[in-house]
Amino acid sequence: MVLNIRVIAPDRTVWDANAEEVILPSSTGQLGILKGHIPLLTALDIGVMRVRINKEWKPIILLGGFAEIKNDKITILVNGAEAISEIDLSTAQNNLDKAIQLLTEAESSKDKIEATQSVRKARAKVQAAIVLNS
Repeated sequence: MVLNIRVIAPDRTVWDANAEEVILPSSTGQLGILKGHIPLLTALDIGVMRVRINKEWKPIILLGGFAEIKNDKITILVNGAEAISEIDLSTAQNNLDKAIQLLTEAESSKDKIEATQSVRKARAKVQAAIVLNS
């Protein structure tokens, strides 16, 4: 274990542990972090953060925010997060299909924005289910 990772949501600390590697859903794509990474501040998108502990990957759904990497410490401030220990892939896929349907039916700008957020969250859950089942 070489990296200290802390995920902080407005209402609680979601994750505080050491890990070997982290893959973050940055706003410009997936960002892999290993020991000795240069200092960095990056925006995070809605997506799955993957944490490798003892050669096993654990997914955590992040709902956007920022990450600071400095001296092998990763501090992640997020709008919301969900640690996943179990998730059914077929249920997650059904929820994604429903969210996509709501997006296609959305008429107002507000409804389209809300539906887009729902699709992104549902897609992150499908990705987390794939990580857990692999």
